[in-house]
Amino acid sequence: MRSYLDFEKPVAELEAKVEELRALQEAGNAVAIGEEITRLEGKANAALEELYATLTPWQKTQVARHPQRPHCLDYVAALLTDFTPLAGDRKFGDDDAIIGGFGRFNGDSLCVIGHEKGSTTEARLKHNFGMAKPEGYRKAVRLMELADHFEIPVLALVDTAGAYPGIGAEERGQAEAIARSTDACLALGVPNVAIVSGEGMSGGAIAITTANRVLMFEHAIYSVISPEAASSILWRDGTKAQEAANSMKITAQDMLRFGVVDRILSEPVGGAHRNPTAMITATGEAIAQAFDELRNLDAEAIRKQRRQKFLEIGRKLP
Repeated sequence: MRSYLDFEKPVAELEAKVEELRALQEAGNAVAIGEEITRLEGKANAALEELYATLTPWQKTQVARHPQRPHCLDYVAALLTDFTPLAGDRKFGDDDAIIGGFGRFNGDSLCVIGHEKGSTTEARLKHNFGMAKPEGYRKAVRLMELADHFEIPVLALVDTAGAYPGIGAEERGQAEAIARSTDACLALGVPNVAIVSGEGMSGGAIAITTANRVLMFEHAIYSVISPEAASSILWRDGTKAQEAANSMKITAQDMLRFGVVDRILSEPVGGAHRNPTAMITATGEAIAQAFDELRNLDAEAIRKQRRQKFLEIGRKLP
């Protein structure tokens, strides 16, 4: 069943009416209502296109957090073959908020590291809503070092509200683990590509997003802090998240303008959750293109390109 956001109410009403008419048509209780169904579908599609053409940053935040958007495991299942997940950081334990392992992408070996939010209540609890603990980032470092040793490119799939802020995580060195993971990204002698598919919040995201190519979904968000947290800090009022979001420059369009990301991946009208199959296919094509652009660079050139990319952020403002 499709879940609608608050600002999608006009579309929800039209599509509900379409479903009612379809049910009547299938039950044989109505005659010649096909034209009315077609008319309402056209009206709903037009309303959806108009709505998504003018989304505010806060509305994009809501879309980025939509629970039905495809997640890391969906991309892995659709794009990789022979995927073998690896667990544990060899220091404390495993963290299901970060999925990591090796598989084949278009026939070539690939290391994948990504945040997994989960698609059901049970899965969300298991994966801690995609909020990783120190052992998750240390697992990421272990996998990156393994990939580097065997000269295997690295793909990061980023979608997190931030690193887990619990007491246990802080006691086990959350900040240090994030810093080590960021450093491991910068040290890679193999190409790495990162995709911000939903939320890219704080160090929890940057820990695996420090890549040669950073791609971002059209309605994703990327920021050092969530709008709610910024609202609490700036105004001592958590209810001003919408105002914060509209001022923070967190959209994909902002990130591209500032040089933080390299490319925006267009989403189906209504967001990635409206047509996950099409979004996953387009993402696979973008991943292949990004790696092709880096294929002929040696290890030193890869490190230099990545380092220079991040040093230039903020130096060439529009």
